[in-house]
Amino acid sequence: MLASRGMPSGTPKPPVTHLSQAFPDRVEVRGRDLCGNLMGRVGFTEYVCLLLTGEEPTEQQRFFLDLLLVSIAEHGLMPTNIAARMTLAADPGSLQGAVAAGILGAGPVLLGTAEECAKLLETGQARVLAGAEPATVARELARESLDAGGKVPGFGHPVHRPTDPRAERILVLADERDVAGPHVRLARCLHDAVASARGRPLPMNVSLPIAAVLLDLDFPSSVVRAVPILARTAGLLAHLAEEQQEPLGFLLAAAAEHVVAYEVDARA
Repeated sequence: MLASRGMPSGTPKPPVTHLSQAFPDRVEVRGRDLCGNLMGRVGFTEYVCLLLTGEEPTEQQRFFLDLLLVSIAEHGLMPTNIAARMTLAADPGSLQGAVAAGILGAGPVLLGTAEECAKLLETGQARVLAGAEPATVARELARESLDAGGKVPGFGHPVHRPTDPRAERILVLADERDVAGPHVRLARCLHDAVASARGRPLPMNVSLPIAAVLLDLDFPSSVVRAVPILARTAGLLAHLAEEQQEPLGFLLAAAAEHVVAYEVDARA
């Protein structure tokens, strides 16, 4: 009893972590022996799932978590990668600082709106479970977002038109592997609803299928945002490895000087 250990009864339970603990002879992670049970048995994707959820993934969960990480790890010279490269150019010894610079600049415009998509799909699915038809719910969600002056998350892309090939591939594999469930169905209804509400089609970008598939595979919505962050970290590391061999950071800075004109403010 707590009282027998010098703690009065009724004392609040001390804070705990369920992740891991290092002991002199072993490391324990989520109740498993790191060296004796995990290393050499599970892959990194499975390990990420265990860390995030406390459970090892099913084969379908592992397959699609792998797929989604691959789908968004790299997308060219995006501002996040440019920021990381320029940071490393300015401080070649600070690899971790350059990675941090890239991640800090990875907001929803560049990292994607998967978390917002997950919240939208959960809101919509709650209405479906209450008895509404998915197509009706999709029209309501699209109209509510647009009436509020915003955009429907998961739609539109500056490069991929009329379709985002990554989104299409995710949905094809979800169908082929028979994991497309109510959230994927609602995402497809949203595609039609957004086109109708706006009067023209918009590409479904990769964020909506990411959220829909993860939810249909019973991942908690709290995991959805972690997937793009983890994926883009791998991409950043690749850009920085290349930056060390083929420096671009200062060239990118010089290019900005040529593109942006300097003008004296008339108020000066």
